[in-house]
Amino acid sequence: MTATGTVAQVSTLASHTALSVWGVANDFLIVIILLALLFLFAKYVGRGSFVALLVALYAGYAPFVIFPYASFLPTTPPLTALLAHIGLYVAFVFIFFLILRRVIVSDFLYIGYFGLLILSFLGAAFLIALASHVFAIASVYNFTPAISALFSPDKYFFWWFSGPAIGLLFFAR
Repeated sequence: MTATGTVAQVSTLASHTALSVWGVANDFLIVIILLALLFLFAKYVGRGSFVALLVALYAGYAPFVIFPYASFLPTTPPLTALLAHIGLYVAFVFIFFLILRRVIVSDFLYIGYFGLLILSFLGAAFLIALASHVFAIASVYNFTPAISALFSPDKYFFWWFSGPAIGLLFFAR
């Protein structure tokens, strides 16, 4: 093998590896950004509002699934369909968040920083699993195999879906 052939192979391997590492970092960056947004929301808005948001994610899912006019939402192009479904879900979550924020009083609620971090991660994982299974984000964005292996299998969806509720059971006092 010549020196140029070796250099070409090393260059190809390095660029492929760099692209793979960047793709994995990109996907984990999505998880980290969602985690940071939820953590900062809880830290600055309040733990009661954070708990209301986590519960509203569940409460908004129920009317989203049984919404009778879903057939009127656009189906093409894929990005428009995805945004329409996400917009409908966010509208339901927002309505339930407004209701639950009035009911959940943060004076009687304590969540430590470690618990807040865990709950933020579980909330971020919940949203990514929901995007993978309910909103079919794969038509617009393909996660790397590492993230897909964590969130795409149907047998894991239940655990990611129930994760924030189980976390609230253990960390909210």
